[in-house]
Parts: sequence; structure tokens; C-alpha cells
Amino acid sequence: MSYSYRAYGFGINSPVSIPGLQPTQPDSHDIPLKLEIGPPPDWVKRLQDSPGRVLSHLPAGERTPEPSFVLMEYADANCFELAYSPGLRFVVTGTAERVWGAFEAPLTIRDLAMYLLGPVSGFLLRRLHITCLHSSAVDWNGNAVLFCADAGYGKSTTAAALALRGLPVVAEDIVPLELTRGKFRAVPGYPRVCLWPESVALLGESLEAFPRLTDLWDKRYLSLNGQRTYFARERLPVGVIYMLAMRSESPDSPRVEELTPKDALLELVKNTYMNWLLDREQRAEEFNVIGNLVQQVPVRRLVPHSDPQGIGRLCELIQSDVARVLVTS
Repeated sequence: MSYSYRAYGFGINSPVSIPGLQPTQPDSHDIPLKLEIGPPPDWVKRLQDSPGRVLSHLPAGERTPEPSFVLMEYADANCFELAYSPGLRFVVTGTAERVWGAFEAPLTIRDLAMYLLGPVSGFLLRRLHITCLHSSAVDWNGNAVLFCADAGYGKSTTAAALALRGLPVVAEDIVPLELTRGKFRAVPGYPRVCLWPESVALLGESLEAFPRLTDLWDKRYLSLNGQRTYFARERLPVGVIYMLAMRSESPDSPRVEELTPKDALLELVKNTYMNWLLDREQRAEEFNVIGNLVQQVPVRRLVPHSDPQGIGRLCELIQSDVARVLVTS
């Protein structure tokens, strides 16, 4: 038996059910991706006899919440291994067509899915030279509204708060950008918003109503299953991008500030997903993509108030500002 899924523009064929994804047939625009789980297949076994080198080693606390992360390259970039401690391993082809994943006890398929739908997908998109923003996105009347920032600035919390107010979520944490007929579109992720317990509290929700992502993490998720909150399944034109700033105690917060295209370019280049993986040529390529983006799409700075209970005011400001910007742009 096999399962078909869609996430981040990939049409995923899997031998097992993947937590967090809903079975669906791939779109003609999707990139085929074959997932293999369990004992290593022959193409992975052959890597054990091929030369490899470490491309990146991130100890605990550097860019990832995991204890450590090691990225290996094999056979002159024909394959890569992404190893997460403790006991989680992925091997991907250089063409981003196949992924093999394995986990060790006490990890489960839920742990594997969490990484597959996060950094592993981000790595695959990078291999395909697809620019991704470190961002969340919601659907506002057929336009993608993005909230871009580094970890801890409230991207996911903002998306969840707007979802609870009826706006479908396009993606959370990773937003791939697709250029179609000269226009940028946001590619949907998968139907969940991942949240730490303190973010659930900010939303005024009961922690028990948000299931754990895995047994080993206290991180929770908001399911976009169409019962209370919704998932935007189709690619949407990018309408507005908000750069989330540090929270402010100023009485005029929350507020929105204008950004020049130059300032917007510098901010967005710093907040593309996994940009630490890029070589000089890829950085130049991405700089051109973002330069084109800021000429097309309004980019604004959003300054939340330091009072965490002000999430309702922040959502009202966002919705009124989006309405004004999209009408006048």
C-alpha cells in the first residue's frame, strides 16, 4: 500500500501514513518525491562505501532546537545525509527525487514526520534552487499575507491567531516562492501550525486542546482540518509581506511602519530559510529573486506590543492594514 500527499509543492509518494498530512492526489505542477522508510534500500547502502565529507555541523542551540545536526555530502553531491541527534537520519538524492528516513527508539514516525515536514523539506527545496522565506502565511481574500522573521518573533503565533479568526493558513515556518508568469505565488505547506505552550497561552486557548507533535517534545499543533480552522491548499499570489519586529512598550504599538524597497530587500535576504547552506552563486541568485519580489510586493514592518495579551489588537491592525494596502496596491 502507498499514500499520496502534497506539501511545499512536492507530490509525495510514501509507503506509510505520514502524521500531519492528509492524503490527496498530486497536482500536475507538483515535484515528484519518493519517500522510503525502514531498512536502508540499495542506493543508500552503496553510500557506505562511497567517499563523504561533512558540509555542516551544528551543535546544540545553533539554528536548530535539536541537540545536534550533521550534514554530509556523498559521491560528489549525488546524495546527502541529514542526521539529527538522537537517532534520526535522512538520506536524500542530489536531485531531490528520493528521501530515505530512519529513526531509533524511543523516536517514532511522528518524530520523523516533524523533521521531514520542516528542515528536510527546506533542504530539498534549496537543492532545487527554490527560494523560501522563513515565514508563515495566511489567505486574505485569495492573496497570501506573509509574516517573516527569525525564530521567536511570533510568526506561528500570528498565523494561529488569524486562523482562529477565520483566515485559512497557507504555510507555517517555510513559505516557498514560485514565480509564475512574472508573478510571485506562495506555495502551501501542510495543514498544521506548530506552537510552543506559551504561544497557546497567548491565544487564550486550553493547552489540552492542542495535541503534542511527539511524545518527546512539549511543542503542540493547531490542526487546520476544516472544523474550526482552515488550510489554503492552492498556490496564492503574494499580496503583502510583514517583517515582524521586536516587541515594543511604546504606546503606539502595535503599529505598522513603511519600508523602502532597499530596506525590505536587506530584511528579506536575512530571513530566507536555511540561507546558511547557500554558496556564493546561490546567494547571488537569491538576491536577484528577492530584489524582484520587493519591486512587486509591498513589504512592511509590523511592531507588536510587548504586552502578550494584545494579540487581538495585533490581528485587528493586520486585517485593517492588509485591506488598505491590497485595495491601493
